[in-house]
Amino acid sequence: MAAQNKRILCFIDECGTAGDPGFALGCVMAWARDCGRVDKSLSDLLEPNANELHAANLSREYLQGLLARFAQADRPEGMVLMNRLGTMTEGTASAIYAGNVIETVKVAVGQFRKLSRIRGQGLGNVELILDLNHHNTNPEFQRIIAEACQHDGRFKAVNRISQIDSAASRLLQLADVVAYARRWIQRGEANAKGLHETYGIQVL
Repeated sequence: MAAQNKRILCFIDECGTAGDPGFALGCVMAWARDCGRVDKSLSDLLEPNANELHAANLSREYLQGLLARFAQADRPEGMVLMNRLGTMTEGTASAIYAGNVIETVKVAVGQFRKLSRIRGQGLGNVELILDLNHHNTNPEFQRIIAEACQHDGRFKAVNRISQIDSAASRLLQLADVVAYARRWIQRGEANAKGLHETYGIQVL
């Protein structure tokens, strides 16, 4: 079992607008040491000249084919792919976004512990990486997240937060695709069981 203090990266992107019906987050969590391998596995499945992978601009057939092939790739132990519907709906868009990020991370930490067979000592040293937008750079968002880092259960595992352009990270782009899978459920094109069994995406 890997040591508890090894860094873990948690990538989160969204589908929809915070506060609107159907708003969902996609989460990818893995040991930092494995992220380069995951990046390469995904990149190797794309066209040689592929730029940013942005789910809203791609067909369902293409994305599902990509996810199916990625599910057969060499995936590291403990890696979490999760789609979580936004359950917090009160407050400003930034507060709603923050609340749903916090709850998503807390669930992902629990799943990561289980998949990585981590018992006993609490999980720590998680870096949260978000797709840069006007919600997660808002002072209200930053205040809520900072308070959660100090006081909110499993979210206290987070000790660093970064907002970056998704074009810079294949794993953040993967989180975007995982988030977008909620649209297939909403349209009746897929269901939670199928997403889990076929692509390894936990749907909550």
